Amino acid sequence: MKKEFREALEDSPIIAAIKDDDGLQKCLNSESRVVFILYGDICSIAGIVKTVKSFDKIAMVHIDLINGLSSKEIAVDFLKQYTSADGIITTRPNLIRRARELNLYTILRFFVIDSMAYENIERQTKTARPDFIEVLPALMPKIVSKICAISQTPVIAGGLVSDKEDVMALLQAGVTSVSSTNEKTWGF
Repeated sequence: MKKEFREALEDSPIIAAIKDDDGLQKCLNSESRVVFILYGDICSIAGIVKTVKSFDKIAMVHIDLINGLSSKEIAVDFLKQYTSADGIITTRPNLIRRARELNLYTILRFFVIDSMAYENIERQTKTARPDFIEVLPALMPKIVSKICAISQTPVIAGGLVSDKEDVMALLQAGVTSVSSTNEKTWGF
């Protein structure tokens, strides 16, 4: 199953990240094979995931952004039991561990806002063992390149990506893929 996710990112390294129903409709016909779902609530998330899956795309739910779900492991159990989500994105290592137990794809998201956050990446990645890490904001190719060099885990970069030049700089920095809510980047 993990192989399928990696192959999808190799085939289409731009990940469509959606934050509303308009983005949902636009991503369905994009080349992106992986979709990051960054919105919803406990009443709507199953339908959003079902729509993404109906277009043969991998649905990754940013569990921290789903209204009505807690930061406890039971939230992962809920997604597994009541949706057809392929995996989760989170900033919480405990949720990554639970998702791994449930055979979901996992992405541990880091906001690199200072040197302390940067220094925590390696430690938290070793502890949680996610399938991928995502680094935000992406527009720091020098820092992203350093993270890719020290990380044993494949790196996704996201946040503030606005054009092809940004995407190319990040891929050259060593990331596996780039996530973006900017639909103009989805077709590169």
